[in-house]
Amino acid sequence: MKLQIKSGDEVIVIAGKNKGKKGKVVQTLPLLNRVVVEGVNMTKRHMRSRRTEDKGQVIEFAMPIHASNVQPVGSNGKPMRHSKARKTA
Repeated sequence: MKLQIKSGDEVIVIAGKNKGKKGKVVQTLPLLNRVVVEGVNMTKRHMRSRRTEDKGQVIEFAMPIHASNVQPVGSNGKPMRHSKARKTA
């Protein structure tokens, strides 16, 4: 399935717990129909130390959200419905 949103696009979240947040698309997952937006849907993962002298750490990173829950943002900062002009018959 082809996504209408590409990596690098500025989007706004329109549904879910992060509704209203804006960010840039970092990665697209077209087979899962999901996108990763920076600063949205952040999750913490506890990483154990590799060596005995190192400490473990908590890493925070963005998880993917469904592509239908984001909408592209135009140059004026408002959500856009269509990214291209429609053809008239």
